[in-house]
Amino acid sequence: MSYTILHSTTTSSHHHRPSKPPLTMERAVLLRSITSRAAPACIRSFSRSSHRLSSIRHRLIPNFHRRSPLGHDFRRHISTALPSLVQFNSRFSHIFPKAIATSPQFSPDAVGGYDEAADKLGFEKVSEQFIEECKSTTILYRHKKTGCEVMSVLNDDENKVFGVVFRTPPKDSTGIPHILEHSVLCGSRKYPLKEPFVELLKGSLHTFLNAFTYPDRTCYPVASTNTKDFYNLVDVYLDAVFFPKCVEDIQTFQQEGWHYELNDPSEEITYKGVVFNEMKGVYSQPDNILGRTSQQAVFPDNAYGVDSGGDPQVIPALTFEEFKDFHRKYYHPSNARIWFYGDDDANERLRILSEYLDMFEASPARLESKIETQKLFSKPVRVVEKYPAAEGGDLKKNHMVCLNWLLSDEPLDLETELALGFLDHLLLGTPASPLRKILLESGLGDAIVGGGIEDELLQPQFSIGLKGVSDENIQKVEALIMTTLENLANEGFNMEAVEASMNTIEFSLRENNTGSFPRGLALMLRAVGKWIYDLDPFEPLKYQEPLAALKAGIEKEGSKAVFAPLIEKYILNNTHRVTIEMQPDPEKASKDEAVERENLDRVKQSMTEEDLAELTRLTHELKLKQETPDPPEALKSVPSLSLQDIPKKPIQIPIEVGDINGVKVLQHDLFTNDVLYSEIVFDMSSLKQELLPLVPLFCQSLLEMGTKDLDFVQLNQLIGRKTGGISVFPFTSSKRGSDTPISHIIVRGKAMSARTEDLFHLINCILQDVQFTDQRRFKQFVSQSKARMENRLRGSGHGIAAARMDAKLNSAGWIGEQMGGISYLEFLKDLEEKVEHDWSGISASLEEIRKSLLSKNGCLVNLTSDGKNLKNSEKHVGKFLDLLPTTSSVASASWNTRIPSINEAIVIPTQVNYVGKAANLYETGYQLKGSAYVISKHISNTWLWDRVRVSGGAYGGFCDFDTHSGVFSFLSYRDPNLLKTLDIYDGTSDFLRQMEMDDDTPTKAIIGTIGDVDSYQLPDAKGYSSLLRYLLGITEEERQVRREEILSTRLSDFQDFANAIDAIKDKGVVVAVASPDDTDAANKERPNFFQVKKAL
Repeated sequence: MSYTILHSTTTSSHHHRPSKPPLTMERAVLLRSITSRAAPACIRSFSRSSHRLSSIRHRLIPNFHRRSPLGHDFRRHISTALPSLVQFNSRFSHIFPKAIATSPQFSPDAVGGYDEAADKLGFEKVSEQFIEECKSTTILYRHKKTGCEVMSVLNDDENKVFGVVFRTPPKDSTGIPHILEHSVLCGSRKYPLKEPFVELLKGSLHTFLNAFTYPDRTCYPVASTNTKDFYNLVDVYLDAVFFPKCVEDIQTFQQEGWHYELNDPSEEITYKGVVFNEMKGVYSQPDNILGRTSQQAVFPDNAYGVDSGGDPQVIPALTFEEFKDFHRKYYHPSNARIWFYGDDDANERLRILSEYLDMFEASPARLESKIETQKLFSKPVRVVEKYPAAEGGDLKKNHMVCLNWLLSDEPLDLETELALGFLDHLLLGTPASPLRKILLESGLGDAIVGGGIEDELLQPQFSIGLKGVSDENIQKVEALIMTTLENLANEGFNMEAVEASMNTIEFSLRENNTGSFPRGLALMLRAVGKWIYDLDPFEPLKYQEPLAALKAGIEKEGSKAVFAPLIEKYILNNTHRVTIEMQPDPEKASKDEAVERENLDRVKQSMTEEDLAELTRLTHELKLKQETPDPPEALKSVPSLSLQDIPKKPIQIPIEVGDINGVKVLQHDLFTNDVLYSEIVFDMSSLKQELLPLVPLFCQSLLEMGTKDLDFVQLNQLIGRKTGGISVFPFTSSKRGSDTPISHIIVRGKAMSARTEDLFHLINCILQDVQFTDQRRFKQFVSQSKARMENRLRGSGHGIAAARMDAKLNSAGWIGEQMGGISYLEFLKDLEEKVEHDWSGISASLEEIRKSLLSKNGCLVNLTSDGKNLKNSEKHVGKFLDLLPTTSSVASASWNTRIPSINEAIVIPTQVNYVGKAANLYETGYQLKGSAYVISKHISNTWLWDRVRVSGGAYGGFCDFDTHSGVFSFLSYRDPNLLKTLDIYDGTSDFLRQMEMDDDTPTKAIIGTIGDVDSYQLPDAKGYSSLLRYLLGITEEERQVRREEILSTRLSDFQDFANAIDAIKDKGVVVAVASPDDTDAANKERPNFFQVKKAL
């Protein structure tokens, strides 16, 4: 379960398919990978924004301030599959984007005849409402026999969503809910193969396929735009949750949860298990440890006081009997909430459900699963914990402190929740927000921890703190938080800040931009946040009235009268305050490993020779089962589409290439609900090589420093009041057929069409008027970026490894690594010192970057909106372009550089490894064919899934083919192994040569690949994808050729590709982010295999 930390003082939600660690833009350094590399989002850059959105977009008011790369808002989302595969869609979306339904217009008159049909199918209608906010008729049904509740949401959205949710409160930290979430997807009554989930990944057109474990509930959602495919997914998931094989098969429990492994009686016993290793990775990250400690201290007396994801020290206490009993008790229709959304038939939904639900009698599960309320404390509590830190460095400056409040002993009404969400945005939502700004400007710490308001559990919480704090400054941080909140309660917020927050929130709600996350799933998770506690599931979907009431209250009484009482009641006068202090301990990781080793040695000493022989036999038996393919008849049981269901032509995005004032302009005429989306692209190729690592900080400075007339707070508020947001980031990629990489700075902005003039005025202001004079703020940017990179290194080591391998294999990779890899982290460490004694030099370098980038020459504008808005925007675009300088002051630079191609181990304090191996296939003479997409997906979903994850115990194993550069990479995620994993990578070409296929296997692989290629996109993503294709020179003709090659993939293509893959075995370069012990062991087994690089 990928622990995507979701938020503040906690709440873990584990996802089945480890969401590929999120694609984001830590000022977007490695964004080149989004161009269409068949890629794990791992390799992308990081700035939490899109990571945050992927986890939280179902909130009524998004937490815009959650900025950390891998999140120091501590809410854990665990997912069950692998990190890489999770949203494969990002791989191809820019080459082959897909159209989507844009404006659901559904009439309530359409549902008249459903009541009688529902009654015949065993359901009674509880309530029916038309929800204006999502243009949907929404009906709540109750299954008469079992009491199961069903929300049926009817509209014109083709991206249909289904989800089943169970309340699953844990009683300890053995991780039962999380292990069960993995395990139920490993075969069921109707689908008796090892992993129907993987078969769906291989051969479905799903737009979402995953599962989540929260601290108190487990969700199983799917989505698809193809109705036949959608119902196939629904049936597999229903059979999986109600009739899984895992409750009769201890080997599934051992594989996904934990087991003792002994390959030979003479060797040491080890623990293995997918969840066990996943959680070892989670417990290696300081921010995650802080999040878990916070949650358990805030909720010591209910289900949130333990870890539903599992504590690796406790997981081995879980028995198979307890595991089976948990499923029997909670995975019952009486304890389920089921959601349907989209344009499919309402009666068909109920017919499918009745086939399953009618098999059950009513159960007391709903009463037994009730979440108890945490009583409020009468006085504050303080907790001190240690976290694993690297040896060396200044440990005194690596403390963390976080203040957490439980806001209420009961759920809040929607009006209060909305007001608190608004307050949260005012306090923390932007760099100019006072609490965030004052904390970061204090110099007491490097970066914010705690995610503000968290309202996804039964009781809401608020948390805020800093990391990178000196031990003597801990109490100063606590005092600063309290005095800042007191001052805000006494003095209030200025009107500009309130207007900016209101516009940002209203824009977000109106735009309803959920990215690649289905809108219906965002609504489901929002509704479930109340429904799961037996509250009204309709209420969270309706925001217009409470938002209007909040605006009216602010207008009538002033913002201070609205927000000061909230600060006082829920925070300042609230005695349920928990302060968590985390202290760095360089010995903690080795101590934890030693305790685990002692426990295992004790187990072995207690065994007889016969016991050891039996354990060895069981180990081999489990591995044999894991590595034995399912029989063809079992595979055929999983429903799938045929190639006849697949469109033969790629989906096209409208594009018109024109010219305004001598600058090329791309226009995409799409319905956007009156929003104008714009990208302005500047050529970066004239930048001096030594300035590249400054580019991410240059981008941040443009947005977070002031001008001659406006300080950065005023500028930030102006952007919030007039637009939907502006971002600036670098984009770099190889271009197939060219030795020269493409590299650009992209400025993205969006606004309501009536604000187009304001949008381009503000973009001009950011680009031309911002002054690089604020040394203190720049130093904060450096500290924040360093903290983000260190967090990324611990949590997304596979992304760091991939970027490092890229840097050894092509110049675009080298550029990206300079702006977002280990080289960037090293640069930041040096820069922290340099800011103090050479600020004038740094400021001059930032100005030089601006001069070399900012030019009308080589500029490109990309606009997405409807035809009328596009026409109206032209005069404002023209005015903006006329203000740009016409020439660049610097000649084109040469960046044809790479890092030496040697094997490296990047050593960090961790309990798991991230192992990569790569080579450039184009340099061996390989010519790209569309079949490569199919084959790389098949390798990930079969060979690597079975050997690296299922048998090897890693949380994920996958491959990635960057078709622009030719770099083919193998990567693993939270992996207990190192050299063993490399041996698996080296066996890939033999796997391909020895493959035997029936007709279904390539068909499934082709369909799954088309699902990735035709990934579902909202209008802004379509316009952006079209821009990237234009920059990369990908024509419609090439897209058609690739599609035909995908659709005609044959067994012989797999075998031919094996020859290309041999290059990785023979000449590939290895980079691992690994523990010191595993690195030492590898270098003993293969002398001098790794050059060791200490990173933290």
